[in-house]
Amino acid sequence: MPFELPPSKDRRERPGAALSVLYVTSTEGSTATTGDHPLRPDLAYETLRPARMPTAPPTAEPEACAPLALLELGPARFPARTGPHGEAALLEDQDRHRRDRSAIRRGPAALGRPTATGRGPGPYGLQAAIATCHTAAPSTQETDGERVVLLHEALGRVAPSPVVELNPAVAVAMANGPRQALHMVDELAASGRLSGSHLLPGVRGELLTRLGRTTETRAELELAARPGRNTRERSVLLRKAAALP
Repeated sequence: MPFELPPSKDRRERPGAALSVLYVTSTEGSTATTGDHPLRPDLAYETLRPARMPTAPPTAEPEACAPLALLELGPARFPARTGPHGEAALLEDQDRHRRDRSAIRRGPAALGRPTATGRGPGPYGLQAAIATCHTAAPSTQETDGERVVLLHEALGRVAPSPVVELNPAVAVAMANGPRQALHMVDELAASGRLSGSHLLPGVRGELLTRLGRTTETRAELELAARPGRNTRERSVLLRKAAALP
C-alpha cells in the first residue's frame, strides 16, 4: 500500500476513530484496570502528543479540540491522586494544590476553540466541561454541583449508557445530598444494566456512608472490591470498609 493521505471523502471518518483510541488509552492511564498502581501515567501522557497534532494551526480540526481538553484535564489531577508510597488517595484526602495548574489552564482553553466555530458540544466536550468543574474547583464543597448535574443530563441525552446514567447520581449527591442520589442508584441497580460492575456498589457505598448506614456501607464496599483487578484500588475500598465503626 502506498504511504499517502487518504482521499478527501474518507478524511471525515478517520479522526473519530483515532480520537476514540486515544480516549480509551487515556482512560486506562487515568484508572488502571490491572496491576498494582492506580494510574498509568505513561499511557495518559503518551496520548497527548498525537491528540495535539490535529489541533495545531493552520489545519486545526475543531472536532479534535474537545477530546484534547479531556485528555489534558485527566492527568492534571495525577499528582494529587496518589500518596508518597504510590497508594491511591481518596478524593477527600487529596491535596488539590498538587494538581498541574498548567494542564488545568490548557484544558478549558482547548475546550473553547470549537465554540468559536458555532458547533455545540458533543460527548467529548460535555465530559471535558464536567472534568473542568471538578478539576478547577478549590475543594469538593466548592464544586458547582448544579452545573455538573445539568452537564451529566445533557451527556445522557447525547451518549446514553448505564455508566453515564450512574454519574448523575454522584453529581446530585453533591448538589442535593445523598438521599435523592441513592434513590437514583437503586433504580439503576433494579434495572440490571450495570449488573456485575464494581462501579455501582462503589457509588452506593459512598452514599450510604454519608447517610450513616455503616453496616450496608461495609457490604457495598466489599462487594465493589471483589471484582477489582487493580490491587491498589481494591486495597483502598477494603481499607475504607475496615475503618468504618
